[in-house]
Amino acid sequence: MNAETPKVAAAKPEVASTKAEAKVVTAKKIATAKPASKAVSKSVIKAADKKVADVKKVRKEAKIKVVRDSFTMPQSEYQKIADIKEACLKTGMHVKKSEVLRAGLQALTALSAAQLKSALARLDKIQTGRPKKH
Repeated sequence: MNAETPKVAAAKPEVASTKAEAKVVTAKKIATAKPASKAVSKSVIKAADKKVADVKKVRKEAKIKVVRDSFTMPQSEYQKIADIKEACLKTGMHVKKSEVLRAGLQALTALSAAQLKSALARLDKIQTGRPKKH
């Protein structure tokens, strides 16, 4: 190798699973390369740092906010969640209770207004709040 050829540090190759991670990996490779002149090196590093910062901003914006909530439901309906989870386990799919509830919401949103109204009318009205202790 001559003095004008950039040297790349020997390291494990990084594998990116998303486009954002691919940009970070590319930026890291650019930042770790040793160019021939120091002027080029500073501009390359600044450009790489800017790309990394831009990718981090995109990641923060894409994060979905989750909400924690509690609710009351009859024991028989709560048991149905366990039954659905058990049926999923038999097919080899492990699901969480929240995933079952979210799937139910997806199914309800796919209904027409009349179907949704009749499904909600079939529910028994229950008293809200925590059950009284005996």
